[in-house]
Amino acid sequence: MRPNDGGILVRYWAGARAAAGVAEEYVPLTEGARVADVIAEVRQSRPALDPVLDVASLLLDGRAARAEEPVGAATTLEVLPPFAGG
Repeated sequence: MRPNDGGILVRYWAGARAAAGVAEEYVPLTEGARVADVIAEVRQSRPALDPVLDVASLLLDGRAARAEEPVGAATTLEVLPPFAGG
């Protein structure tokens, strides 16, 4: 599935990638979908991601996104777990 086929590309980074077992995947969308709807679909299909999704930051086409935000014409949702560095 590609974004123009009614889906959104979900990319997983760092610990989210490890928990998901894939670097990215397409998730189908319905009319009026919100970020929360995409995350609910991911939680259902990849239960190991559940604890990561509870604390992850989400980027919708490169900008911070909140759960209630509509996906609209966005093409990519990125899941970034907390990480430390120096």
